[in-house]
Amino acid sequence: MATKPKEKAIALVAHNEKKNALLEWVKTNREELLKHKLIGTTNTAKLLNSVLEMEVESYGHGPSGGDILLAAKILQHEVEKLIFFVDLQNPHGHEHDIQTLIRTATINNIPIALNPASATLIIHECEPTQRF
Repeated sequence: MATKPKEKAIALVAHNEKKNALLEWVKTNREELLKHKLIGTTNTAKLLNSVLEMEVESYGHGPSGGDILLAAKILQHEVEKLIFFVDLQNPHGHEHDIQTLIRTATINNIPIALNPASATLIIHECEPTQRF
């Protein structure tokens, strides 16, 4: 009996100053997102689950290791896309964790969206046919 491959997830993350932008983007793209398994950091997942009644699995508060847990999910080949609305205007105490998440996605050829325009492009894109 063949085993079914694990369903890969789309990781949704937003800095506090960008959570409203992510919320609006998710509202606009809700139907497409509902076709996928969704994961995210705790506060982002709670926001999307409560306001939009979605099922976003939580993987810890970003500054308390949530970004690192999502990076681990990428290393375990459980993430297909990363949508991370970043706030570049304000410093973040866990900058190393943020860079680890982005670096891990980059090294593992995971599409990354850092703003609504790029998120829209990658969410509607077909699966890449070739991984480098």
